[in-house]
Amino acid sequence: MINPPGKKILIVEDSKTTSVVLKEVLESEGHTVITAGDGVAGIALARREKPDLILLDLLLPKLNGYEVCNAIKRDNSTRHIPILVISTMDSTESIEKVKICGAKNFMKKPYNLEDLLREIKRLLPAG
Repeated sequence: MINPPGKKILIVEDSKTTSVVLKEVLESEGHTVITAGDGVAGIALARREKPDLILLDLLLPKLNGYEVCNAIKRDNSTRHIPILVISTMDSTESIEKVKICGAKNFMKKPYNLEDLLREIKRLLPAG
Protein backbone atom coordinates (compact mmCIF):
# COMPACT_ATOMS: atom_id res chain seq x y z
CA MET A 1 0.00 0.00 0.00
CA ILE A 2 1.21 3.50 -0.81
CA ASN A 3 1.65 5.90 2.08
CA PRO A 4 -1.37 8.16 2.36
CA PRO A 5 -0.59 11.72 1.29
CA GLY A 6 0.10 14.28 3.99
CA LYS A 7 -2.71 16.24 5.50
CA LYS A 8 -3.56 19.91 5.10
CA ILE A 9 -2.80 21.90 8.25
CA LEU A 10 -3.76 25.52 8.90
CA ILE A 11 -1.57 27.49 11.32
CA VAL A 12 -3.23 30.61 12.73
CA GLU A 13 -0.37 32.41 14.45
CA ASP A 14 0.69 36.07 14.49
CA SER A 15 4.36 35.32 15.19
CA LYS A 16 6.06 35.02 11.81
CA THR A 17 9.00 33.12 13.34
CA THR A 18 6.77 30.53 15.01
CA SER A 19 4.73 30.07 11.81
CA VAL A 20 7.77 29.64 9.58
CA VAL A 21 9.49 27.11 11.86
CA LEU A 22 6.31 25.09 12.37
CA LYS A 23 5.49 25.19 8.65
CA GLU A 24 8.97 23.86 7.73
CA VAL A 25 8.75 21.05 10.28
CA LEU A 26 5.27 19.99 9.19
CA GLU A 27 6.13 20.18 5.49
CA SER A 28 9.16 17.97 6.14
CA GLU A 29 6.66 15.47 7.62
CA GLY A 30 4.83 15.51 4.27
CA HIS A 31 1.95 17.85 5.15
CA THR A 32 0.61 20.80 3.19
CA VAL A 33 0.70 23.87 5.41
CA ILE A 34 -1.18 27.14 5.06
CA THR A 35 -0.75 30.03 7.46
CA ALA A 36 -2.80 33.00 8.64
CA GLY A 37 -1.42 35.89 10.66
CA ASP A 38 -4.67 36.98 12.29
CA GLY A 39 -8.05 35.63 13.35
CA VAL A 40 -10.08 36.99 10.44
CA ALA A 41 -7.71 35.45 7.86
CA GLY A 42 -7.71 32.22 9.88
CA ILE A 43 -11.48 31.84 9.67
CA ALA A 44 -11.51 32.74 5.95
CA LEU A 45 -8.79 30.17 5.18
CA ALA A 46 -10.51 27.48 7.27
CA ARG A 47 -13.71 27.99 5.27
CA ARG A 48 -11.98 28.10 1.89
CA GLU A 49 -9.31 25.42 2.35
CA LYS A 50 -11.09 22.96 4.70
CA PRO A 51 -7.84 21.84 6.42
CA ASP A 52 -7.58 18.51 8.26
CA LEU A 53 -6.30 20.26 11.39
CA ILE A 54 -6.01 23.81 12.71
CA LEU A 55 -3.18 24.94 15.01
CA LEU A 56 -4.46 28.05 16.74
CA ASP A 57 -2.80 30.70 18.90
CA LEU A 58 -5.01 32.59 21.38
CA LEU A 59 -3.32 36.00 21.24
CA LEU A 60 -4.10 37.17 17.71
CA PRO A 61 -4.82 40.50 16.01
CA LYS A 62 -8.40 41.29 14.84
CA LEU A 63 -10.07 38.27 16.47
CA ASN A 64 -8.59 36.28 19.36
CA GLY A 65 -8.22 32.51 19.33
CA TYR A 66 -11.42 31.92 21.31
CA GLU A 67 -13.43 33.94 18.77
CA VAL A 68 -11.78 32.07 15.89
CA CYS A 69 -12.48 28.72 17.56
CA ASN A 70 -16.13 29.63 18.19
CA ALA A 71 -16.63 30.85 14.60
CA ILE A 72 -15.11 27.67 13.13
CA LYS A 73 -17.16 25.40 15.42
CA ARG A 74 -20.42 27.28 14.65
CA ASP A 75 -19.97 26.93 10.88
CA ASN A 76 -21.39 23.68 9.46
CA SER A 77 -18.70 23.55 6.78
CA THR A 78 -15.80 23.72 9.30
CA ARG A 79 -17.13 22.42 12.63
CA HIS A 80 -15.66 18.92 12.05
CA ILE A 81 -12.08 20.24 11.81
CA PRO A 82 -10.04 19.45 14.94
CA ILE A 83 -8.40 22.47 16.58
CA LEU A 84 -5.24 22.34 18.67
CA VAL A 85 -4.68 25.54 20.63
CA ILE A 86 -1.03 26.44 21.21
CA SER A 87 -0.56 29.39 23.55
CA THR A 88 1.39 30.91 26.42
CA MET A 89 -1.96 31.55 28.14
CA ASP A 90 -2.10 28.36 30.18
CA SER A 91 -4.21 29.34 33.18
CA THR A 92 -6.87 26.83 34.21
CA GLU A 93 -9.46 29.37 33.07
CA SER A 94 -7.89 29.70 29.58
CA ILE A 95 -7.66 25.93 29.12
CA GLU A 96 -11.27 25.53 30.29
CA LYS A 97 -12.40 28.24 27.86
CA VAL A 98 -10.50 26.52 25.01
CA LYS A 99 -12.34 23.24 25.67
CA ILE A 100 -15.72 25.03 25.90
CA CYS A 101 -15.20 26.66 22.49
CA GLY A 102 -14.62 23.22 20.98
CA ALA A 103 -10.84 22.81 20.67
CA LYS A 104 -9.61 19.22 20.91
CA ASN A 105 -6.60 20.03 23.06
CA PHE A 106 -4.29 22.69 24.43
CA MET A 107 -0.48 22.90 24.38
CA LYS A 108 1.59 25.45 26.22
CA LYS A 109 4.24 27.52 24.47
CA PRO A 110 7.12 27.01 24.35
CA TYR A 111 6.36 23.41 23.45
CA ASN A 112 8.48 20.34 22.96
CA LEU A 113 8.47 19.69 19.21
CA GLU A 114 8.27 15.90 19.65
CA ASP A 115 5.21 16.28 21.89
CA LEU A 116 3.61 18.65 19.41
CA LEU A 117 4.19 16.31 16.46
CA ARG A 118 2.80 13.38 18.45
CA GLU A 119 -0.33 15.41 19.31
CA ILE A 120 -0.74 16.50 15.67
CA LYS A 121 -0.55 12.85 14.54
CA ARG A 122 -3.13 11.90 17.17
CA LEU A 123 -5.57 14.61 16.08
CA LEU A 124 -5.23 14.20 12.32
CA PRO A 125 -7.97 12.06 10.81
CA ALA A 126 -6.67 8.68 9.63
CA GLY A 127 -6.62 7.66 5.97
